[in-house]
Parts: sequence; C-alpha cells; structure tokens
Amino acid sequence: MNLTTTFVKITGESVRVEYQEGNVNSPRENLEGKILQGVHAFCILKSSNPETHGKLILVHHPKHGWMPAGGGIDDEESYEEAIIREVKEETNMKVLHQELIGFQDIYELARTVRQVRSFCIVEPYGTFEADPDGEIQEIKLIDSSEYKQYFDWGLVGDRIMKRVNEMSESFLNKI
Repeated sequence: MNLTTTFVKITGESVRVEYQEGNVNSPRENLEGKILQGVHAFCILKSSNPETHGKLILVHHPKHGWMPAGGGIDDEESYEEAIIREVKEETNMKVLHQELIGFQDIYELARTVRQVRSFCIVEPYGTFEADPDGEIQEIKLIDSSEYKQYFDWGLVGDRIMKRVNEMSESFLNKI
C-alpha cells in the first residue's frame, strides 16, 4: 500500500510525505539521494499481567508530546539496530520481536529523509526512569484504540495503527 499526503512540520514548513507499506521495498532500497534518517517503533508489551499485556507503549518527548519510541539512526547502524537501541534507551524495554510495517519519504525543501516504522513486541528490563539523553522522562501504556488522544499522524498514522493492531492481534494470539 502506498499513501501520499502532506503535513506541516513544527518549523511551519509544509512537506509532502510518501508512505510505502509491506514487502514492496526494503527501506534500504531506492534511496537515490534520500537520507535513511529515523525510526519509530510501535511497541506492544508482552506481560504476565493481564492489565498491561498487549498495551501500546508511548514516550513523552518535550517538543513533540506523546509518540512511539524512536530517533535517529547512528553511523554504521542498521535501522533494526537503531530500533533496538532507541526502544531500550527510551522505554527500558527489550525487543523480543521486530517486524517492518513500512517507511515514509519526507520531501523537505533542502533534502529528502526516509523514516522507518516497525512493529515490536517488548518486555521490560526493569523500571523506567529516564532515557540517557534526558529527553524522555515518562512512558505510558495505552490501549491502542486510544492513540489519537496522544498523537495524530493523519492518514499515514491511521494506516500504521491499523497494521499495528492487525500484527499485534496475530502475534499475541501465538504466545
């Protein structure tokens, strides 16, 4: 599935976004001058506690509000490694399973960046206190149907959350 939309960045710049989903391409293919820059992990908690099992994990970023865990891809790091690192840093959770949902190209004025969206099943290493950068001070476990109360990424976000719910239901039924 492909979606094209526009959104306004915090800077006020309106940008075109092209989202690709599924096994169409790998995020590493057809970069052609695009920068593979960032990741977001839509994490579902695996827990023995029925009240928290299957909940979506969000982090609170001081500039962006509530959102899925994510960040940049370091030099010499794959997007899969970046997801594992960012999830650990921002939530203190271990990625047990990771699966590509899709990726989007954001056409900014001076450059085009590609961002990856992945589905993850996670479990805690321990209690969350804060991420090493000090930006993320709080995480929240929510029912995935409540996501629009916390973040709204338009048509692309709606499609991603539909896939997260499908993948979560399929995966959690197996464990």
